[in-house]
Amino acid sequence: METDVLIIGAGAAGLTAALSAHEAGAKVVILEKGERLGGSAAISGGIVWVPNNPQMQAAGIADSHEDAMAYFQSLDHGEMDEEVLGAFVKEGQHALKFLDDVGATKLSMLEGYPDYYLDRPGAKPGGGRGLDNDLFDFNELGDWKDKVFDGGDFPRLMLRETPLGGGSGMIEPEELERRVAGDLRGWGQALVGRLLKQCLSRGIKPILGAIGVQLVVEGERVVGARFGDHGVRDTINASQGVVLATGGFEWNEELKTTFLRGPLTAPASPPTNKGDGLKMAMGAGASLGNMTSAWWVPTISVPGAQWKGGGQRSLPVLIERTLPHTVMVNTAGKRFCNEANNYASLAGAFHSFDPATYDYPNLPAYLIFDHQYLSRYPLASVMPGQDIPDWIVQAESLEALAGKLEIDAAQLNQTIERFNTNAKDAMDPDFGRGESEYDRFYGDRSRAGAAATLGPIEQAPYYAVEIKSGALGTNGGAKTDASGRIIGHDGRPIAGLYGAGNVISCPTGSVYAGAGGTLGPALTFGYIAGRAAARRENI
Repeated sequence: METDVLIIGAGAAGLTAALSAHEAGAKVVILEKGERLGGSAAISGGIVWVPNNPQMQAAGIADSHEDAMAYFQSLDHGEMDEEVLGAFVKEGQHALKFLDDVGATKLSMLEGYPDYYLDRPGAKPGGGRGLDNDLFDFNELGDWKDKVFDGGDFPRLMLRETPLGGGSGMIEPEELERRVAGDLRGWGQALVGRLLKQCLSRGIKPILGAIGVQLVVEGERVVGARFGDHGVRDTINASQGVVLATGGFEWNEELKTTFLRGPLTAPASPPTNKGDGLKMAMGAGASLGNMTSAWWVPTISVPGAQWKGGGQRSLPVLIERTLPHTVMVNTAGKRFCNEANNYASLAGAFHSFDPATYDYPNLPAYLIFDHQYLSRYPLASVMPGQDIPDWIVQAESLEALAGKLEIDAAQLNQTIERFNTNAKDAMDPDFGRGESEYDRFYGDRSRAGAAATLGPIEQAPYYAVEIKSGALGTNGGAKTDASGRIIGHDGRPIAGLYGAGNVISCPTGSVYAGAGGTLGPALTFGYIAGRAAARRENI
C-alpha cells in the first residue's frame, strides 16, 4: 500500500494529525492497533487545555504567550525545551481554530475552572484555558459508532454539567431521555466522535487491528512502516512521512520498570498502551526525554471491573478525596499530603521513598471516610443510599477499621482526632487543605471557604478503600523539535518521522497545567506534526 503520510495510532492526536495532513494536501492512511479507536482520549473527560484559546479571546479573557510561558517556566525542573514548549503555546490557539473550522471540534469554556498551580506567575485563577466538548450525536458516525473505544457507560452529560466541571450532575429526566434516545455523548466520546466524523467525511478510514511493528528506513529517511500480528507482516510506504501517535507505555511492565521514577500499579487508561510506538521510535534511533514521568493520578481498582478485551479497569479518584469527611492515610495511620491537591502532583507524595526501610511508606494508602460522607456523596460508582459493596471496608469503630486494614490503630485515632479538631474550624495547619481555590473547586461548594473540603470524620460506620498509584498515561517518549519532527541520538531530526501525543516527550514536560493538560498538547502537536509531514517543512 502506498500513501503520502502514514499515521500510526487513532486517538485524538492521530486523528488530528490525519486531518491536518489531509488539509495540507496529503493522502493519508491511519493504522490503529485496537479493534476500536480513540484510546485514552475516548474514555477521558475530553477537556482540552490551551492558553489564549479562541474561546477566551471571544469572551474577552486576557491571556498571552508571555503569561503561559511564565507559568510553565516557573514549574520547570529541566524537562522542557523552550522552543518545543513555545510551539505548543503559540500554535495551540491555531490548532483549535483549525479543528473548529473543519468541524472536528465544538468546544466551550469551563466557567471558573482554575489552573492547577495558582501560586505561579501567569496562572489563571478564574479559568478560561480549559475547554469542554459540546454533546455529539454518535448516529452521525453510521457504521463507525460502535468502533470508538468506551468504558461501557456512555457520558450523556457535558463535563461542565457535572461536579467535575462545576455543575450539579443533574438534568431533567426528559432531557436525559432525549440524549439517550439520540445517542448524544459528551466528554472524550464527543471529542473523538467529532474528529472521527471529519476523517471519515474525507475518505480517511482507519485500518483497525493493525499493530505497528517496525519503521521502514531507507538510507537516513523513514519511508513507511511494517504492521501486523502473529508473525504476519505487511508494509505501507509513506513517501512524505510517518507520524507516531500511539499513546504511552503504562501497560508495559518492562518499560515501566526501566524508566518510571516510582510505582505505577493501576493505570486508568486502556490496556492497549504498551509502548509500541515508543519501541518503533527507539528502533529508528530516536532520542528520549522525560521518561521518568507520567500523567499521575490516584486510582481505585474495583474487583471484577474489567476493560472490554481484558485488563483491570481502575478509576481516577478526582473528587472523592477532596470532599468533606475524608482523609488519606498510609499504613502507619498518618496523613501524608493535602488530599485536595491536584491529582498529578500527588504522585510526589505516593513516591516518597524511605531509605531506612528501603520502601515507599505511602503505598498502599487508604481513603478513610464516615457515614456522613456516604450519606451525601458518591464514591466511584456507589451513590448515596445504595448498598455498600464488599470492596469498601467498613467497621463500627476506627480501631476495628484499622484492624481490618492492618494499620496502626493508635496512630489512626490520633490522626483523625487532630484532623477533626482542625476541620471543625475549617483549618488544616498540617497540609493546608482548603487554602487554595483549586482545593475548594472539587469540594462541596455549598459550604463556604475551606469547609468545602474539610469536615470531621466522626459518625460510624467508618469506611476505607485502597488508593493506588495510577496514571492517565505516560508523558515521556521520543524527543521532537518545534515542528513535531522526532530527534535522533545525534541531535538532528530523523527524516520522515514525526510524533504527537503520549508517545513523545511532552512539550510541557511533567507539568499537568490544568484540566485538559494532556489533550491540549496532543491536539496541538497532532496539528503541527500532520501539517509538517504533509509539507515536508517546518512551521
